Amino acid sequence: MNEQQHLYICSDSIGETADAVARATIRQFNTEQVKIKRYGHISQEKEIILMLQEAAAAGGFVAYTLVQPELRDTMKAEAHRLGVRAVDIMGPMLQAFMDTYGDSPKRKPGLLHEMDADYFRRVDAIEFAVKYDDGKDTRGMLQAEVVLIGVSRTSKTPLSIFLAHKGIKAANLPLIPEVKLPSELFKIPNNRIIGLTMDADHILQIRQERLKAVGLPLGSKYATSGRIQEELQYANSIMKQLGCTVINVTNKAIEETAGIIVETIQIRS
Repeated sequence: MNEQQHLYICSDSIGETADAVARATIRQFNTEQVKIKRYGHISQEKEIILMLQEAAAAGGFVAYTLVQPELRDTMKAEAHRLGVRAVDIMGPMLQAFMDTYGDSPKRKPGLLHEMDADYFRRVDAIEFAVKYDDGKDTRGMLQAEVVLIGVSRTSKTPLSIFLAHKGIKAANLPLIPEVKLPSELFKIPNNRIIGLTMDADHILQIRQERLKAVGLPLGSKYATSGRIQEELQYANSIMKQLGCTVINVTNKAIEETAGIIVETIQIRS
């Protein structure tokens, strides 16, 4: 089928929900001929009528998310009159909820994207994690809800970002024998510090893969058993000195380690 096909998205918000469903549907077909046109922030019946007339002329169909009853009624009536297929993305779900629980919808467009306090807290935490990653600015440790310490390649950065998505401000610091520890580290209560460690052979494997990825020779001191053992012994001594919780992240998923960290913070706070 070479003729271009037309799909119209209609919403009283920005139309992302219907657009996402439409694009997921299109991917199930072997076609690159579908043209999607989005009409967002619909507030008047005449807007729906004009859009449906355009869809009828193009031989297309409509996917819509309208929460206002009068707009949905107009869509159904005009689509039937013009012979345009119109798919109600949210209607059946709203009706099922009403029928099952006897509740009524708020009928407020765009609730999916409403920016509440929780949203802004997560954004702030993500910006914090990026700013205070890898010990770039150690002053951030004093403001952090949790500080992750450990040798290189123990998942400090991905854990900081993952925690940030949960709204937790995390800073992290690599422990390197030749680098003096910042004074801020000793000003933080130990219940806000988490030490990350890993089996030496696992670190060796990860570091060797890292060297390959950046095109450096495998003989680098960074990826030798002796150096890794030296770093781990140093890190363990620092963690013991601080009296912080230590987590062995060997073979642990980021989600699993993050769950342990969150639970530890809550227990010890």
